[in-house]
Amino acid sequence: MVSRDIPSLRMKLWFEKDGHNAFGMGSVLLLRGVARHGSLAGAARELGISYRTAWGSIRKIEARLGRAVLVKHGGNKSGYRLSPFGVRCLETYEAIYESALAVAQKAYAAQAALLFEEGKESL
Repeated sequence: MVSRDIPSLRMKLWFEKDGHNAFGMGSVLLLRGVARHGSLAGAARELGISYRTAWGSIRKIEARLGRAVLVKHGGNKSGYRLSPFGVRCLETYEAIYESALAVAQKAYAAQAALLFEEGKESL
């Protein structure tokens, strides 16, 4: 049993290419927003970022991964949907993240009580 005094485990995960973050949780949130709203503008609004920032993020993702994650649909500038590659990126990231988090949480649960309970030193 994990005590309330024991900190929670959190984790960051990203795909990296040539030493640069190519796809991480920010990318996931942006692509989920596009999938939900059918537009980059809607996704940007939901995340509280400008359209320009969102578009710049998409351009970086695509440049680093070498493939499009969005495809245009409709006639206006904000009509986008995920490309098949974008869908696979999102699904792959989410599956890996959930698996890695489950393993890390299990290991943490096994060690956390020892780490934070042993000795109970205080400041």
